[in-house]
Order: sequence, then C-alpha cells, then structure tokens
Amino acid sequence: MTMILPVLIFSLIFSSSNAAVQDFCVADLTLPEGPGGYPCKKQAMVTEKDFSFSGLATLGDTNNLIKAAVTPAFVAQFPGVNGLGISVARLDFGVGGVVPMHTHPGASEVLTVVDGIISAGFISSANAVYFKKLYKGDVMVFPQGLLHFQINSGKSTALAIVSFSSASPGLQLLDYALFGNDLPSELVEAVTFLDAAQIKKLKKVLGGTG
Repeated sequence: MTMILPVLIFSLIFSSSNAAVQDFCVADLTLPEGPGGYPCKKQAMVTEKDFSFSGLATLGDTNNLIKAAVTPAFVAQFPGVNGLGISVARLDFGVGGVVPMHTHPGASEVLTVVDGIISAGFISSANAVYFKKLYKGDVMVFPQGLLHFQINSGKSTALAIVSFSSASPGLQLLDYALFGNDLPSELVEAVTFLDAAQIKKLKKVLGGTG
C-alpha cells in the first residue's frame, strides 16, 4: 500500500503534464458557425492580430433613426474570442439617442458608462422593472434573455462599453420584431392592442410589410 500511493500520484502528474491542452480556438470565419462556435483556425495560421481589435476606438455613426450606434467586437469581428465566452461592444449615443427595447438570447451584459448620462433598465420575467440613471464610471448588469434598453439622458453625447458572457450574444430588437417584418397587421393588432393606423405607420418607418 505504501508503494502504490506514490506510484499513483506520479502517474497522475505524468499523465496531466502530457495531456493535450488547447489554450484557444481562434475562429476560422471561412467555415460556418455551429452551436459551439466556429471551428478552430489552424494554429500555424494564428497571429497576434487574432487577439486584438481596434474598432472600438472609432466613433460610431449616430446619424440614424435611433441616434445611436453599436460597434461590436463579437466573434465575427474579433476571432480570438471564439470559445472564450466573452465579447465587447461600443455604444455611442447622440443627443436623444436610444438603444430600443431588446434582448440578447445568448448572453448576459455588463454596461460601463465612459462619458455622459445614460438611463438604462430591464424587465424581469415577472414584469418587475429595474431602472437606473447612470453616470460616468457607473456599471449596470442585464441578465441573459431579458428585455432591456439604454437612453441618453444628458444634453450631450454619451459613450458606453458593454461586455457579454458569450462570443456571439445574439440580438433581437422588439420594435423590429413586431414592425420590421411581414407579419400581417391584423395579427400585430391582435397581440399588441395597437390600432391598425399606428401599426401601419410603424411598419412604414421600420421597413415592415403586410
């Protein structure tokens, strides 16, 4: 028995030191994404560029309907995060800018205000509302899959950095889900209690038909 224990310990150490360890799986974006992410790029083809991303240094274009811009650093833009369960994005808000009610089916989100004043909140599955006005340096978390939003509440532009618990967090905007497709207006009217004229107006603005 006294000899068996040291031999067993040595065997475990030896086997673990020779086990195949995969430090990372940089996405091969030439291949389709699967449920577990993208296939790994051949290690001989991996460079330091796969692990860095400069896009968040650029101001987003807020000259649009929502007066806001999202610059993602998800796996499609930043292959090095593939399989790591993380990603980030930049949020730029013009005066009056808003990121409308939306969900991320695949990730929780953490928002950090870099500049300006941002009012943000989410709605729980019990329809409880959690809403807060955030200032520079403040942080707020949005649990996975819950409807949430961000609004520029200040009198100047605002900037935030958001991080996610997935390399591909996914996105569904509620307004576009209701009014940006070809779902017949009478069905939208039935499930939203909005009148037909308002639905047609919103469909026209958001590109929907029917």
